[in-house]
Amino acid sequence: MTFADLGLSEELLKAVSEAGYSEPTDIQREAIPPVLMMKDIIGIAQTGTGKTASFVLPMIDVMAAGRRRALMPRSLILEPTRELAAQVAENFEKYGKNHDLKMALLIGGVQMGDQVKALNEGVDVLIATPGRLMDLFERGKILLNGCELLVIDEADRMLDMGFIPDIEFICDKLPESRQTMLFSATMPPPIEKLAKKFMSNPKRIEVSRAATTNKDITAFKVPVGNRQKRDTLRWLLNHDHVETAIIFANRKTTVRELNKSLQSHGFRSGEIHGDIDQNQRNAELKRFKAGEINILVASDVAARGLDIKGVSHVFNYDTPWHPDDYVHRIGRTGRAGAKGRAFTFVSPEDAEAIANVEKLTGSEVKVFGKADVRVELVDREEQSQAEEKPKRARKARDDREQPREEVEREAKPKKEPRRKRDQDDAPVAAGEWNGPRPGFLDVSAT
Repeated sequence: MTFADLGLSEELLKAVSEAGYSEPTDIQREAIPPVLMMKDIIGIAQTGTGKTASFVLPMIDVMAAGRRRALMPRSLILEPTRELAAQVAENFEKYGKNHDLKMALLIGGVQMGDQVKALNEGVDVLIATPGRLMDLFERGKILLNGCELLVIDEADRMLDMGFIPDIEFICDKLPESRQTMLFSATMPPPIEKLAKKFMSNPKRIEVSRAATTNKDITAFKVPVGNRQKRDTLRWLLNHDHVETAIIFANRKTTVRELNKSLQSHGFRSGEIHGDIDQNQRNAELKRFKAGEINILVASDVAARGLDIKGVSHVFNYDTPWHPDDYVHRIGRTGRAGAKGRAFTFVSPEDAEAIANVEKLTGSEVKVFGKADVRVELVDREEQSQAEEKPKRARKARDDREQPREEVEREAKPKKEPRRKRDQDDAPVAAGEWNGPRPGFLDVSAT
């Protein structure tokens, strides 16, 4: 099946072809036709399956007909993070270049002025994070009663970040006759409840079992103490054929310290986390995509939404606290059919966290060992010891070939031999001297 079989317009097919895609993924094949038919859908798919394009492509054609009005976006896409919102915006720009559609991006960390100006001019597609959208709505800068289509993306992540009350408030302000799409990697009970409340007879599409990991990713766990993590990470970066890598840590302070450490050891690394403003984040991501740096140290702010081609490795410097984050972290590699490798450092206190990951994914993460490494695990010391063994073996053979008297003569120690136990350590009667015999006892009194 090709994209042409899904009912997309010629202008859109041309943009898809120019982007280098010819065949739809499973989620795209299942989701695009019902979206074009204006049906509500629930899409459950693991990360890296082309989920974003499954709603962006049909939305472009659906929004092609209609008129823009000031302050009243015609469609709304809610994203949990700024990075994911920016990624969706890039998709609209790439695929919608042959359509006359106006898009606006509402995210925190940047000035409101340009965002308010875009809303005043009217937008067809509004991509927003809940926090910034609520802020502008409360200021009276945006009206939601003209929205014809709603997408709630990464709904399980929205739940983790505490955005569900905001989403419920936003949904109450939208027209009841709208079309609604909900996408998520997992479907916990609160998300099921949200879908039942705000969706009308949705078509459920599940292209893979919830919370499974990508088959193109080879994943390992590395038992390691906290003090050995940096040395272990540097060893893997140097020895596992790392092209580009994302390293995830649980805390922002760890991200900063680890990035400084890597740079001090000569690695081309950068960092993104919650304390960096949006412009700096975008600059670091741009450097990473351009190849100026090949290692990106990140907190979970980047675990979802980063669609960067060619990421060969993901390292969980810390085992994630939430097992769902494990799936999304390692999903940054092995994308679009490429192969990837993921390493999770497991300290003794992470035993419960890694057990929860294995319970969620339904499979045990393999322990990293010598057989799993792409390069020979022989360091210089081991190699020198291996080279010494034949020498010692040859010396032993030479010794056996020497005359016995010569061998005994060479083997005779130059120093006085050690005391034998039966000479100096024999049992003595109680009360007698039990130590080495002092020399003065041999001196006779005159």
